[in-house]
Amino acid sequence: MKKVITGNHAVSYGAQLARSQVIAAYPITPQTQIVELLSEFCASGKLNAKFIKVESEHSAMSACIAAAATGARTFTATSSQGLALMHEMLHWAAGARLPVVLANVNRAMGPGWSVWTDQNDSLSQRDLGWLQFYCESNQEVMDTVIQAFKIGEKVLLPVMVILDAFVLSHTSEPVDIPDQELVDRFLPLPPVNLPYKLDVEDPHAFGALTSPDHYYEIRFKIQKAQDEAVQVAKEVDEEFKNILGRGYGIVEPYRCDDAKLILVTSGTITGTARIVVDSERVKGRKVGLLKIRMFRPTPIKELREILPRAQKVVVIDRNISFGHSGVFCQEIKSALYGLPVQPTIFGFIIGIGGRDVTAQDIEEIVDYASKTEKPDSIILWRGVRL
Repeated sequence: MKKVITGNHAVSYGAQLARSQVIAAYPITPQTQIVELLSEFCASGKLNAKFIKVESEHSAMSACIAAAATGARTFTATSSQGLALMHEMLHWAAGARLPVVLANVNRAMGPGWSVWTDQNDSLSQRDLGWLQFYCESNQEVMDTVIQAFKIGEKVLLPVMVILDAFVLSHTSEPVDIPDQELVDRFLPLPPVNLPYKLDVEDPHAFGALTSPDHYYEIRFKIQKAQDEAVQVAKEVDEEFKNILGRGYGIVEPYRCDDAKLILVTSGTITGTARIVVDSERVKGRKVGLLKIRMFRPTPIKELREILPRAQKVVVIDRNISFGHSGVFCQEIKSALYGLPVQPTIFGFIIGIGGRDVTAQDIEEIVDYASKTEKPDSIILWRGVRL
């Protein structure tokens, strides 16, 4: 069934089709529509789930952790300050190896108050052990929510599915909503098969004090699960493609084979950049594009295979790590470090706080990088009005 829906409602349909059993809900702009529609699904009987109305985002994640520990398939959604308030409990979800799925609508952090998009809210949580996926379209949003449950349940880690505020969350696009039967073929029915879970018939202690004799190895196993998640995500995406007809990969190269300059993007900037690549090719410039969909774990192998084909790599970040540079740029420099042949890397900051990113902006970025041997600075700001 094709339906014209917003990115927020694409998330809702994904959570419904995945047969979520527990949904913890607290409203925050621009995420609120996600849990509103899920509440309607629950009230109408379209989704047989426990809908928990909580008093804060901290409580929302706490409820998800408790539910997931019983083996329930668990979902919540948030944005910005709400994700920041969850921060303590995000550690607990990852450390307890619970496959909670969280949709985060990227919204700039205050102050000053903003409801518009950039990636600093989700990227400030990148070191907690959560998997992270950044989506380009509403179709990809819905499909990634469904995939996220399967990936998380295979590696026993929580998963964050991320979409741009308003550019996707409140913008309507045609989305192919699959039959429940197809999704059930792809995703095993809940409950989740956990090695240890809350069970009154087989009691265990959870979240107890852990001495140095064991804590170190627990963290080692989280990293091993992150490492395994790269291949698991590829396999899950391929299975999704075979059953439902769509696949995305963990990265998506576009016209990179002969490219002299490769743009690296994530989220909705990717669609604009793809148009620019085509226009630059008409001008005779060999420009390519690499979209990063899976950011945690970082797809290091893929980055090292694709990006060194080019002489120059231009990373476009809708975020900043204050005191350093754009986060994706930092990660790419780290991933390529030590290769015998390395491209020159340009790191551009653009679009923070929801500032529009146009094709002209990206064309000017390409023009600068094409004509410049090395970047003038570790950060190249685009569109600052001073």
